[in-house]
Amino acid sequence: MQLLIRSARVIDTDSPFDGQTVDLLIDNGLIRQIGENLTAEANTQVIEADDLHVSPGWVDLRVSAQDPGFEHKEDITSVCRAAAAGGFTDIAVLPNTYPVIDSKGTLGYVQRMAEGQPLRVHVVAAVTKKADGEDFTEMLDLHHAGAVAFSDGHHPIQNPDLLLKTLQYLQPVNGLLMNRAEETLLTRFGQMHEGIQSTLLGLKGMPALAEELMIERDLRLLEYVVGAEGRGQGVKSGVKGVKPSGYYVFSESAEPPALHFSTISTARSVELIRQAKANGLPVSCDVAAHQLVFDDTSLAEFDTNLKVNPPFRSPEDVAGLWAGLADGTIDAIVSDHTPQDAESKNVEFDVADFGIIGLETVFAAIMSHNKGLSLGQIIDKLSTRPRQILRLPPVTIAEGQLANLTLFQPGRTWTYERTASKSKNTPFLGQTFTGRVLGTTYRGQFNSAV
Repeated sequence: MQLLIRSARVIDTDSPFDGQTVDLLIDNGLIRQIGENLTAEANTQVIEADDLHVSPGWVDLRVSAQDPGFEHKEDITSVCRAAAAGGFTDIAVLPNTYPVIDSKGTLGYVQRMAEGQPLRVHVVAAVTKKADGEDFTEMLDLHHAGAVAFSDGHHPIQNPDLLLKTLQYLQPVNGLLMNRAEETLLTRFGQMHEGIQSTLLGLKGMPALAEELMIERDLRLLEYVVGAEGRGQGVKSGVKGVKPSGYYVFSESAEPPALHFSTISTARSVELIRQAKANGLPVSCDVAAHQLVFDDTSLAEFDTNLKVNPPFRSPEDVAGLWAGLADGTIDAIVSDHTPQDAESKNVEFDVADFGIIGLETVFAAIMSHNKGLSLGQIIDKLSTRPRQILRLPPVTIAEGQLANLTLFQPGRTWTYERTASKSKNTPFLGQTFTGRVLGTTYRGQFNSAV
């Protein structure tokens, strides 16, 4: 069956139709025609709405699917429903399942469960067995079996030699290491950001230093691996030249990142990554949407739905995150979707588990609390850059291209009343937002979010 999208404004800087309001005719999963007042067959499904916009499908770099092992919190089917409702056509799922995705068997299970879903599921495999930071997995075998990247997910890599060797192992296959920066000995028993608010609330703090220290360490290790001048580490493909400081200079398109920092949360972290990019290191980073909405003052009522890791930082840190998005230092916005059951959240704050579900509210949260980003910049952080980071084929709104698209209404107000997730651990239920996802098109099917 054909799909006809009527009068949609295109948001895609790589498309010749960027900024134009056009009709799109989709047939057999491809964009067959773009123009004005298009006609179609009698049985064509027509999609039209006020304030309708269309962009390449959105990509979430950080999702906890919880399947296998924790299906009572979430499973592949429910997480895909929630993701499609949030406007995503691609998600990358973390390896922190039971068993951990550290073998081809578990990787294959997730791939099989993802067949027939309304979006594509990309599997991030574990760096270490059981994601416990001790022994390496067979990363090259997992890479050839379809792992899109490598990470221990919720467990930051503490051992510097392990991180160094991982970067070296992945270098020949152009692999991606994703790491969440946290020195866990500095955050042990921590409940929230360390600062005035943690003192007032009587909660043990998690210092910003724990994140910043590990980012500095990882950047130094990355510099060593890619071959700083005089260290004899070899030359990496795609290099355009070497600065006198010893850092490689990469072109915008030739060299994808080798190291990706997940869910950075402090202004100092932004500055460290900004400097690293200026020096040519192949590094990227993302921020969770909820980190841009809340700060540590939001925890005054001890709402366990606001207990996350990394924790909500100071207002100054939040301002630094927005600045990092505006200048391109922060490449992507993610949901950091972490489902938790009621037994994990309906308890005292200090024993509650960390995590928020967020797949359905990423776009709405950003639009409702936007600090000066253009719509094009927001879509770039949700679509173009995360797709590049994962080395996925580009999606462009042009005739003959795949119709993996997200339809949305940036000016529409709506109330978040229910979730497709099995879990309900979100502070956003009942909140009214500006910015609504209408649905997605994937493999020739329209998946309505309304």
